[in-house]
Amino acid sequence: MSKEKPASFSPYFRVEDADQVRAAFEAVGEQEKHSSISELIEAATLRELKRLQRKYNAGKPWPGVPASPGRAGRPRKI
Repeated sequence: MSKEKPASFSPYFRVEDADQVRAAFEAVGEQEKHSSISELIEAATLRELKRLQRKYNAGKPWPGVPASPGRAGRPRKI
């Protein structure tokens, strides 16, 4: 897996959750070796991704889905 950063996308949080992410970063970001809020969010997201892969895909990565215009940030209807 490549370590280079691809085109990015932005997660959206409720105001209260965003406040908590910032608070957690300010409180323990340095101790946990997160150099930015983005790094904290990336670490948490990748941890959840690994859990989902183990649970639903025999621990293997899924084929990547490239971003397409208008796709990123649009909520899915569930």
